[in-house]
Amino acid sequence: MEPIILYDTTLRDGTQGENINFSAMEKVQIAKRLDDFGIHYIEGGWPGSNPRDMQFFDLAQEVKFKNTRITAFGSTRKPGIDPADDPNLIALLKANTPAVAIFGKTWDLHIKQVMNNTLKENLAMIKESVAYLKENDREVVYDAEHFFDGFKENSNYALETLFAAIDAGAEFIVPCDTNGGSLPSEIESIINEVRRRLAEKYNTKPDSLPVKIGIHTHNDSGLAVANSIQAVQSGAVMVQGTINGYGERCGNADLTSIIPILYYKMNRECVTRENIAKLKPLSRFVSETANMIPLNSRPFVGKSAFAHKGGIHVSAIMKVSRAYEHMEPELVGNKRRVLVSDLSGKRNIEYKAKELGVELGANGFDSRKIVTEVKRMEQEGYQFDVADASFKILLEKFTDQYRPLFELKSFRVHIEKDADRPCSAHATIKISVEGKEEITAAEGDGPVSALDNALRKALNKFYPELKAMRLIDFKVRVIDGRKGTAARVRVFIESRDQDNIWSTIGVSEDIIEASWHALAESVHYKLSMQKQ
Repeated sequence: MEPIILYDTTLRDGTQGENINFSAMEKVQIAKRLDDFGIHYIEGGWPGSNPRDMQFFDLAQEVKFKNTRITAFGSTRKPGIDPADDPNLIALLKANTPAVAIFGKTWDLHIKQVMNNTLKENLAMIKESVAYLKENDREVVYDAEHFFDGFKENSNYALETLFAAIDAGAEFIVPCDTNGGSLPSEIESIINEVRRRLAEKYNTKPDSLPVKIGIHTHNDSGLAVANSIQAVQSGAVMVQGTINGYGERCGNADLTSIIPILYYKMNRECVTRENIAKLKPLSRFVSETANMIPLNSRPFVGKSAFAHKGGIHVSAIMKVSRAYEHMEPELVGNKRRVLVSDLSGKRNIEYKAKELGVELGANGFDSRKIVTEVKRMEQEGYQFDVADASFKILLEKFTDQYRPLFELKSFRVHIEKDADRPCSAHATIKISVEGKEEITAAEGDGPVSALDNALRKALNKFYPELKAMRLIDFKVRVIDGRKGTAARVRVFIESRDQDNIWSTIGVSEDIIEASWHALAESVHYKLSMQKQ
């Protein structure tokens, strides 16, 4: 079977997602990672729409891409204008990319009621724009916007728009489910009908068409991945999507799901097996660059994708992993995780201890006793299934393997507020490292921030490697709201350095004390990793 061509539009369609924005240099960095991964086409942006995208294309000229063709995106010419005079097409050529993607209108509703155009002029716009780009030696990907909606209402005209692009020389035609409302059964029947009608038009067989068919889907019905896969099963050979499914409204088809499905579930060649093992790091790099918290439940690459909590499940995967896993997590760069909670059995504890590198049996605590203690602590409000680093420290304490790398002597946090200024926070802390005491003070945006800054300032003298650590998430939950302001709270902190992400937890009736426990354990975990 023909290999599947991967077309990434994270840098264009992905940036239309809410709260997602990349600088030109960040786009270059992402493009390099996509190229290293083996993506065939990278849509860098719309050069005719903003200076940043034009800057990206200028910067991309200086990069030697190994696997990918950088692609500029734009629209067909405007009504009544010669292609050579159209600012958008001029900007596309100025981007100097080997490939160009242009979209045109397919749905007669848009042509007549939105654009106030005629069906005849719209066909001319498509044909002349594609022909003009071909005259200037560009490979052309034609995106048929709103194709499936247009086909449902006026199939003959929707097909005429494809004929116009093909007759002008487009190498790819890509039907788009722009509103994201189609079902997989509709995708199947329409793609099959398109291939049949194209074969009839060009007097050939559906497998010998003069153009390659792609698919571009949106996730407004939660079906973007399913629709893309269905299109491939129906004969599409180019799949457009974004990393992590970023995109406008509910997002685009998520390539982090599509790629492993194509390769491992459908035996369709797309990128190498070696590169698919880079999928989770690629997903994390894009989310970090976008300043978006990674979605734990994201299939294949999410933190929870191969996480097991129930004791029966854990007991089974320790014997045969495929009993509760559809594939090996390492194939996509992920890893198996066993969670510890009040649902845990001793198998969870044994698996988790082995994973974290903690030997059980010392100090009289076997796995069954630890399960009992964990369940007691979870009754008090702890939640170890989201705090691996805290659980490792807990196991070390249970088994007499914990060696504190610093000791708190005292801290004081001062909050000040007057009528004209916002709150300010100031923290003073006294710690001891191997008998040497250090007292420091620091300010922060709030009490926890001030405490974090003061602790780091005190420890930097002893542990300069802390400079690479930073806090990326901070959550507070009231455990039992019936006690009002006296209720016990749970503080969850997620931290990271250049290589790892880890989570810690603290519980107390006092939010500052709970925050301190989570913060101190996060710092200790980072330092202990460096000592290993």
